Amino acid sequence: MRTILPLLLSSILIASCSIGLDNALVNPTTAPTLAPPDAAVVTDLPTHTATISTPTFTLTPTLIGEKTRTPTSDFTATSSTFTPLPLFTPNTPTAPVAMVGFVTVFTSSPEFFKAGICEPTSVKFTAQVSNAAATAFVVLFVRFKSKQTGATSEWTSITIRTIGGGTYVHDLEADEMKAVDYFNDSWVQYQFVATDSKSREIGRTDIVTEGLSVLRCIPTPTASPIESPTKLVP
Repeated sequence: MRTILPLLLSSILIASCSIGLDNALVNPTTAPTLAPPDAAVVTDLPTHTATISTPTFTLTPTLIGEKTRTPTSDFTATSSTFTPLPLFTPNTPTAPVAMVGFVTVFTSSPEFFKAGICEPTSVKFTAQVSNAAATAFVVLFVRFKSKQTGATSEWTSITIRTIGGGTYVHDLEADEMKAVDYFNDSWVQYQFVATDSKSREIGRTDIVTEGLSVLRCIPTPTASPIESPTKLVP
């Protein structure tokens, strides 16, 4: 009995092994198929299309035979013309003086008279500045100088008017000057000074010492005609 039991177990084991072997030969185990990983989705890179602007040309028609018009201004500026005159009246022995900032200065006459019936009773001064744009004022300084003693009066300053183009004028009478009652038959000394708008000096002439005389008016008496006696007819 003890011998049969081991044999029975051996037979069962052999039968089990044969069955398993047959199953293995009949149904081979299929190797697992590895699926490839998901392919990476490549996103298309953005593309840039260069835009080249096309220049646009505007053709200007050329008219053959037509003359080009020259634009003309409605207003033509005319500068004031000034002809410089001699510094002094001819036959005046006084030498020219230095004139810084001035082109020329002169008087209308070498002499004039105090108030009275004698003519002229005034003298016109004219001064031409060299820089009309910068000049704002021109001042005339005048004083008496005795021809006998050489004594002088105080200076009289007169701001003179402009007539344009850098030209300044003034008609001087003896009564405008200081100490007029104390000087007869005297020299009138004068000088011009130019200033800008801030009263800064930009021009000055030398003093003209003996180029202009002021005289006292003494009327010349005239004889009255003598009437002949009327002849009586008898």
